[in-house]
Amino acid sequence: MSTKYIFVTGGVTSSLGKGIICASLGRLLVARGLRVTVQKLDPYINVDPGTMNPYEHGEVYVTEDGAETDLDLGHYERFLDIKTSQENNVTTGRIYNDVISKERQGAYLGKTVQVIPHITDEIKSHILALGESGDYDIVIVEIGGTVGDIESLPYIEAVRQLRYDVGRQNTLSIHLTLVPYLSAARELKTKPTQHSVKTLSESGLQPDIIVARSEYELDQDIRNKIAQFCNVENEDVIASLDAESIYQVPLLMQGEGLDERVIKKLDIEAGDAELDQWIGFVEAVRNPSNGIDIALVGKYVEHHDAYKSIVEAFIHAGAVNDCKVNIRWIQSDDLTPENVPDKLKDISGVLVAPGFGGRGIRGKLAAITYVRENNIPFFGICLGLQCAVIEYARNVCGWTDANSTEFNEDTEYPIIDLMPDQKDIEDKGGTMRLGLYDCKIKQDSNSYKAYGKELFQERHRHRYEVNNNLRYKLVEDGMKLVGFNPERDLVEIIELEDHPWYVGVQFHPELCSTVNNPQPLFVDFVKAGLEYAKEHDLHVPITGEKVVVSEA
Repeated sequence: MSTKYIFVTGGVTSSLGKGIICASLGRLLVARGLRVTVQKLDPYINVDPGTMNPYEHGEVYVTEDGAETDLDLGHYERFLDIKTSQENNVTTGRIYNDVISKERQGAYLGKTVQVIPHITDEIKSHILALGESGDYDIVIVEIGGTVGDIESLPYIEAVRQLRYDVGRQNTLSIHLTLVPYLSAARELKTKPTQHSVKTLSESGLQPDIIVARSEYELDQDIRNKIAQFCNVENEDVIASLDAESIYQVPLLMQGEGLDERVIKKLDIEAGDAELDQWIGFVEAVRNPSNGIDIALVGKYVEHHDAYKSIVEAFIHAGAVNDCKVNIRWIQSDDLTPENVPDKLKDISGVLVAPGFGGRGIRGKLAAITYVRENNIPFFGICLGLQCAVIEYARNVCGWTDANSTEFNEDTEYPIIDLMPDQKDIEDKGGTMRLGLYDCKIKQDSNSYKAYGKELFQERHRHRYEVNNNLRYKLVEDGMKLVGFNPERDLVEIIELEDHPWYVGVQFHPELCSTVNNPQPLFVDFVKAGLEYAKEHDLHVPITGEKVVVSEA
């Protein structure tokens, strides 16, 4: 069959969960045997989120081909168990950059370059690139922002045109909107949804399905009213209620019949949904036998989306270990050698998070010293590894001035440093060591026990590395360098011999964790935390009745 396109827009307010709806619908369609991918169109003018502050944008998700993308792509990969790429995230900045580059090269033959048709044609070409690859039956396209935003207008126009270009029978428009509850009136209000659909229709795009986000159940009268005033069938009003876990949303959407309506409207032949594994995972998440507290030490902890993939990787690893991982968010700026014992009291493991810049480094070093000396399971990711190396060089190797040149260019012992190919780079965007790289590990290591193989690949996003000219001192004083990039001989994994579980990695393992394939190091770290909790009687009690999860 020809590729089908599903366009998902949002109205009334941002943060309604378009990304989760797209990922959930994708999961249901994949469970029916269809080949699906999801694309995010972002209306901001940044070329990509690579240079954006985590407080602005949250986590930067890195794909295998090294693209720095929106965090929604993480949801797509985790839910659909697919690999995304540069083409799965397109920004206004990238669109305009491509168009301007073409204009400078004379590609438009001297014509006046305009939003229509040139910008809209460029948007359409990026959407069609995925469909025309032949790899997918369905491409779900999420349009960022809210209908009515001036930034979103070129995307809405491109979608309007594309529905006719590829045939209306091959496209579907889903609109996610809000049905708020007014406590003073004690009723749900559909007027915001009506106005949102009206605004979308004025741009020439009529939704085929409306997903109504609400805190309360939508009774049949409310559904009928939305259908009547928004020009859709009653069955095409889908309720999206708040869920305890985002992983319940596909099951809730199936219960609402979203996948059935999509298949019927697109006239697709598909099998029944095979969701046994997904249901088993949701049951494991909702009904753990054990609980442990893991500290996440970072400088963006008040903005949890900055560590979104880490949070999800802990959920995946917890399900494997029949355990609920309670994250204790620790602001690294607030940590000192004096208060660390109190801040990390009753913790079963500590993860020192990735990041950039010198703020909060002293707190991270204090936390690492404490867990190293007290044999508490430790996991350092990217900057977390670098901090572990600095801490060891200072407190074990005796290089008290050891540092990263990111924080002190004049340090006597630059144990963390820029590699030669990074030193002359001035542009910040897209110039780090990005994407998938090989790692080869030694068999006598905790990391090998976790992976069960010597060679694997993980994703990177960083500029600084362990200094190859000084790493001999780490080895002399007992640190195990157990993982290396075989092409460039760069340190990828460190461990300690006489410690129950102490692992630092230069890559970002959280980016590869999915529901069907939890990341091995996270699984092993949580297991080590459970063992530590058992030894020190730190288990968190789990209360409440067992929750039965069904497809509907």
